[in-house]
Amino acid sequence: MQISTNLVAAPSRVRQTTFVALAVCLAAIVAACVIVVAGLTTSFATAPFSPRVQDGHIPEGATVSLDDDHLPAIGKLDPALLSAMREAATDAAGSGLDFPVASGWRSAQYQDWMLRIAVETYGSEDVARQFVATPEESSHVTGKAVDIGSVDAQSWLSQHGADYGLCQVYANEPWHYERLIDPGDVCPQMVPDASSAREG
Repeated sequence: MQISTNLVAAPSRVRQTTFVALAVCLAAIVAACVIVVAGLTTSFATAPFSPRVQDGHIPEGATVSLDDDHLPAIGKLDPALLSAMREAATDAAGSGLDFPVASGWRSAQYQDWMLRIAVETYGSEDVARQFVATPEESSHVTGKAVDIGSVDAQSWLSQHGADYGLCQVYANEPWHYERLIDPGDVCPQMVPDASSAREG
């Protein structure tokens, strides 16, 4: 008696076809996952930047204290600048003044965002650069600049800042101070704006 080989061969072909079908389905699922992940990555990469506290952001119209070390805007300032500012603020407090900080350290991404907003506002990068430096040129990104949010404190610093090594850098920004000299020395001449070449 002879046994038909058709009965043996059929299940083998079914298994082979099933494995091929499963492999195709698995490949399709993997491809779909790759497309979804790539899409999410692209959308995150192109999402508009919004400055956060971690970037040194201080909300518009708000100010913080030089003692708010828990905030990156203050905590990431250059220690020599922060020390000089605190000493000046302590002495100015005797005249009833405080030194509210409108801006301190900023991340490079935040600085770049500010420059792009300024370009949109002024319609020209040349004009925008008079008010906002590039991340590569900004002293805020290195933690070596503080913007003081009180006109009275700005006026006090313009008269007494050099005693602490603090100087106004830009003629068009009376709020922007950096520690540029040894206490008691003479501050360098101010440059017109942030787009101007600085001494040294």
